[in-house]
Amino acid sequence: MYLNKAIVIGNLTRDPELRSLPSGIKVCSFSLATNRVWKDKNGVRQESADYHNVVVFGRQAETVAQYMKKGSSILVEGRIQTRSWEDKTSGEKKYRTEIVADRTQFGPKPAGSGFTSSKTEGQVIGKAEEADAIEYPEEDINPEDIPF
Repeated sequence: MYLNKAIVIGNLTRDPELRSLPSGIKVCSFSLATNRVWKDKNGVRQESADYHNVVVFGRQAETVAQYMKKGSSILVEGRIQTRSWEDKTSGEKKYRTEIVADRTQFGPKPAGSGFTSSKTEGQVIGKAEEADAIEYPEEDINPEDIPF
């Protein structure tokens, strides 16, 4: 059995680039940074970042290019692929490893985007919380009253 699956959540390091293949299919490429924080054996906090090249095809490519920008948070699910080509100027063989995305999901928007003021934002959140509130009955439920 074989499995080639990559799931990463990170921030875009640059704005996505949207191109088209000769067949007309849209291709969006971008780079994603994932951060890792840990404590070393002396208890000192350490940080490192890994960078991943991502490629998205089709309608998802158009959506990513339209709504994502440098610094945006995104979840990418796909497969890892290494492709090779010959450099036209030097003639040497080049390689690039990237994640070919099957699915993307946008992360939370940065603070201050999408609303004109914090008062408006609070009102919208308040309405959403009211709509999602669950009203529990005050009396105890008898299991024999349940019809199934």
